[in-house]
Formats: sequence, structure tokens, C-alpha cells
Amino acid sequence: MTTPTPEASTRQHVPDSVSNAEATPEKEQPYAALGLKPDEYARIREILGRRPTSGELAMYSVMWSEHCSYKSSKNYLRRFGQKVSDEMKERLMVGMGQNAGVIDVGEGWAVTFKAESHNHPSFIEPFQGAATGVGGIVRDIISMGARPVAVMDALRFGAIDHPDTARVVHGVTAGISFYGNCLGLPNIGGETVFDSVYQANPLVNALAVGVLRHEDLKLANATGTGNKVVLFGARTGGDGIGGASILASDSFDDGGPTKRPAVQVGDPFAEKVLIECCLELYKGELVEAIQDLGAAGISCATSELAANGNSGMKVSLDNVLLRDPTLTAEEILMSESQERMMAIVAPEKLDAFMAVVNKWEVETSVLGEVTGDGRLIIDWQGERIVDVDPSTVAVDGPVYDRPVAYPTWIDALQADAAELLPRTDDAEVLREQFLRLVASPNLADTSWITNQYDYYVLGNTALAFPDDAGMIRVDEESGLGFAISTDANGRYCQLDPYAGAQLALAEAYRNVAVTGATPTAITDCLNFGSPENPEVMWQFGQTVDGLADGCYELGTPVTGGNVSFYNQTGDTPIHPTPLVGVLGIIDDVSSRIPSAWQDAGSEHLPARHDLD
Repeated sequence: MTTPTPEASTRQHVPDSVSNAEATPEKEQPYAALGLKPDEYARIREILGRRPTSGELAMYSVMWSEHCSYKSSKNYLRRFGQKVSDEMKERLMVGMGQNAGVIDVGEGWAVTFKAESHNHPSFIEPFQGAATGVGGIVRDIISMGARPVAVMDALRFGAIDHPDTARVVHGVTAGISFYGNCLGLPNIGGETVFDSVYQANPLVNALAVGVLRHEDLKLANATGTGNKVVLFGARTGGDGIGGASILASDSFDDGGPTKRPAVQVGDPFAEKVLIECCLELYKGELVEAIQDLGAAGISCATSELAANGNSGMKVSLDNVLLRDPTLTAEEILMSESQERMMAIVAPEKLDAFMAVVNKWEVETSVLGEVTGDGRLIIDWQGERIVDVDPSTVAVDGPVYDRPVAYPTWIDALQADAAELLPRTDDAEVLREQFLRLVASPNLADTSWITNQYDYYVLGNTALAFPDDAGMIRVDEESGLGFAISTDANGRYCQLDPYAGAQLALAEAYRNVAVTGATPTAITDCLNFGSPENPEVMWQFGQTVDGLADGCYELGTPVTGGNVSFYNQTGDTPIHPTPLVGVLGIIDDVSSRIPSAWQDAGSEHLPARHDLD
């Protein structure tokens, strides 16, 4: 075990203790700067029976953010669980509520997959924003006990001729290829769309897939009084502070980006080591529960592990290994530094756990232990700075029924139908229109992006670009595998979000089916404008209803996903853009059906007279 740096105990910051909070109820606190509304701050005081300490305020601010709590979408997302048949549950091993969904693919194998967004960070710092988006979703897969086997990305940028688009496009694609290639994971599919509506709000949706045996499944539930709370991986730094509560839970001002310090910095080589270290820990059955540290950092990992396990936890921040010894307690709690995991380890297995992490040279520290009192206790420099019920932080946050309004503009938009467009039979005009279409960046070849990605690393890729879906072999002996496709169409959803969501679902479903796989489960990444806009909330509700109804009809459950709000600049939101990822099972990848001709004599369709 690596010991904390000496500087960590000599910082000059005076802790704001629980006893001090009780003694100074009148102290003003910067809750608004942390993204909390006045009524939310008042509710925190009511829950605690006092004002929060600075550390508690930091925890609540990130965990009650839109990004972490789903406070504007939670009521809608419940509709997915309300429309589930017994047939849809047959292969579902883990559904919504954990780090990623898990389905049974047969022969004792399971597949876990999930999509996440990293939209705002990718506009501020395109390279690091996109790279850490890949890293974060891969850690979600690791935390389920799985080996990551593939990634995908769905990208939306502004107008291709806008002067800022090149900065974002090249930064994002370089970040994705750098992180994924360094991890040694094949990028097997996705899509790229250019549209001026995404000019200051690009969408960077990353998807990762992992494979595991049924018995290796891990959940993020801290149980077992006396079990140790262990933080391992990279040291905690000042990058990513407030990313969840400020950067990902607010819209950009018209003046442009102002939240630069909130973007994380990634190290894929550290994550690659972390993957192998975790897999060896799982193989040795040395972990009781595990959680990755992404959005909200230590605040999230401690509160969610304790809340999910219906337990308590007592930890000391003095034991957190730091890159920057000047960080305050609040900054340590909120930091979203990458490549970190938190594990719950039985005391009798701690020495074996430490032997594995030391073998992989992964820095590790024991922060504390699981308790049975239902409280999350955090100490720092001899003072108690957090004393809360973890469920009030991670589970029982605010839930909003936002105002909903039918868009004032949508009837006119729908009435402006295609049949009203002028028609011509002029050859020159038709030629010009045809050339304009084939020159469109949304129809043009995207290999200048996809060629940056490694499709075939690990040797199990059965299909990749430009096929309709990516396909990975799970088992060499039997050929068992899965196919996966992602699709979205913001223009369809702007016209009709209910039908548009179902069209995205149907397209991804078809793309999987035509490969020979059987569509089995869904993940989604729902990208919208501000939830404080009633018209946006109408779009969101229609989208969820469309997906829920469509999934029920198709018999494919939603296993999890992500909601990304506040994708807008000023008062102008993006088009509603629900990304749908469909995963299907194929018994033998050797029977796959690619989109290109594959057999001699198949190059041409038969002439009409040959069909008679």
C-alpha cells in the first residue's frame, strides 16, 4: 500500500467540521455557484437539521446535479420499467440502476454494454473531453466484472464549413482514437453527422461492451460490516472538479465556454493497467463490490456504494493519494480525476488484494471500512467533515415534474411538407441537386475518421465499418458472438419526437438483424436541450414514450443508458437526439451476413428473364 504524501497533512485549509456547522448556522455558503437552487439548499438543511459543512455541500451539489441524479428525467425513465413483459426479462441479468446493463447470451456467457455522453467537455477541450468519455464508459464496463472487448461512438458536429468545426472534429476524433487504440479495444461502429444545430453543442456519445462469465458478475453494493474501503488507480488531482454539477448540468452562455477547468485529463495507459489489475482481482475473488470513479468522484463512489448496500461507511480523506497536495477536502470529494476505482474488500482478503495491485504497480490506499449504522462518515485532518445518510445523497435527491408545453412551432414545421417543394425535370437542375447531395458530408465517405480507429485488435472482430453493425466473437470454441448498432436522427425527432425515437430504434434493430443476429437488448443516450424549457420537456416525454412503446412491441428491454440535458447555447436547444444502441446475439459468427458480396457468382443480380 502506498502511503499519503507528507504534504497532504500540512495544508493550511481549515476544515469546516460538523460541530462548526452546528455552531454557525448563519454562515453564508456558495450553493448557487455549485449549481444548487435555493429550494434544494433549503432541503439539504432540512435533511441534516443544520447547515451542511463545506464537504457535505460539495457532495450534495454534485450528486444532486442533473448529470448524476436524473432529477428532471427520473419520472419519465420509470416508464421503461413499466412496459416490460416476462419475455423481455428472460435474458436480462442486470437492468437499470447499476453501472451498466447485463444480458445472458448463452453458454454461461454474459455481455454488458452501455452508452454515455461527454458532450460539453468535448466542446471545451475536444481531445481530452472525448478521450475521457471513452475512458469513463470503459470503466463502467470493468466495474461489472467484465473484460471490455469493443467501443463505438456516435458523433454530431456543427456545420462542416464553420470556422470552429475543424477544431472540434479533429480534437474529438483524435481523442477517441488515442484512448481506444491505447487500450487495445476495437472501435467497431458508430456514426458521424454534421448539422449547424450542434454548432456550439457537439454530441460525443461513447458506447462500450464487455464480456464476462455469469459467476464473475460484480455489483456496486457495499455490504459486510468491517469490510475495507479501498481506493486504487491514479492519484486524485484538480482536474474535473465540478464537472458533473456545473459543466454537464448547465447550458453554455451565448458568450461561449467559460468552464474550462472542469474538463478531466485521461491516461489510457494507466487505464489499461487498471483493466488487467481488476480482472486479476476478480479471478481471485478478492473484491466484494466495486465502483468506478467518474462523475462526482469520491462523492459518488462512497455514497452510491453505501446506499446501494443499505449500509454505512466511515473513511478518511487523509488517506487519499494526491497529485496536488494543496487540494482542499471539498476539491478531493468533487474531483473527477480519471482511472480510479473503489473496491470493497473483506479484511481477510486485503493482503491478497494488495499483492495483486502491487504486482501491477497500481497505487492503492485503504480509506476506511463499511459500517452498519447507515451513515456516511468522512473525516479529514482530525475533523468530521461529512455525516450524512448516504441514501439522501445518492438515491433520494430532488425529483422534478418540470412544466411541459406543446411546441408553438411544431405544427408549422410539420405542415412544411416535402410535397410542397418545387419539382423540376430540368436536367441541369437535377444534376446540380444530385451533385449537392453526394457532396453532403452526411452522405460522403467517413473513412477519414474511421481509419484512425483500430477495428481488429484482440482478433475477435467479425464485422466493423462499413457494415451495418459491428460484431464480436465471444467464444472461440463455439463461435458465439454479438452484434451491435447505434442510430439516431435529430431531424426526424424535431418533426415528431415519438415517431423519430421509434425510427432510430427500428433502424438500429434492422442493422443488427441483417447481420444474422437476433436483437435482444437496448441501451440509449438521450440528448436534449434545457429541462427548464417546457417545450424541451414535451420532446423528452414523447421520446421516452416512443422508445418504451417501441421496445415493448419488439420485446427488447432497455438495460440502462444516459440522459444529457442542457445541450443548448442561450435559448437555442439542439434537436432532440435520442441515440439508440441495439445489441443482438448470434450463435456462430461464422454464419454472419456482411453487407458486401462474399461468394463467387454473387456479384450481379440475375436478369429479369432468369426469374421467370
